[in-house]
Amino acid sequence: MKFLVDECTGPAVAQYLSTKQFEVFSVYDQDPGMLDDDILEKAFHENWILITNDKDFGEMIFRQRRPHAGDVFLRLADERNTNKIDVLENLLRNHVRRLENSFVVVTERRVRFAVGHS
Repeated sequence: MKFLVDECTGPAVAQYLSTKQFEVFSVYDQDPGMLDDDILEKAFHENWILITNDKDFGEMIFRQRRPHAGDVFLRLADERNTNKIDVLENLLRNHVRRLENSFVVVTERRVRFAVGHS
């Protein structure tokens, strides 16, 4: 499984995913300043599941009906890296097989698979 980690989500999340043997593209480390349109395009065409805490991607996917290969939106009250990693660890432990081509909203207490365009 391949994950593209948005710049705002940060390098700690990308590093965590790498340690779990996932293939990772970190915008922060590999292409800082990359535009959201380019991120979504890359993720779709190269089959990356996007991990972000930027709500603009939900707008692009649902309102603009942009294609995607999967999007994990971290909607967290606590944006510290340790919390992001804890939430992702729970998501991967319980839902990893459902992430491809899904739009997933993740909070500290809930995981919601939204019906949307893919």
